[in-house]
Amino acid sequence: MARSTTRPVVRLKSTADTGVTYVTRKNRLNDPDRLVLRKYDPVAGAHVAFREER
Repeated sequence: MARSTTRPVVRLKSTADTGVTYVTRKNRLNDPDRLVLRKYDPVAGAHVAFREER
């Protein structure tokens, strides 16, 4: 069964400019804008905002 285009794979890049990324899926119908999640950045040693990069 093929993956749906409704939930694409997106890369989340740290806003602390450390180069750390997370990979996740998002629901395009519920979140049409860029996704921003607060996650742990091991290089910065703190929780920072991770923004979807295109």
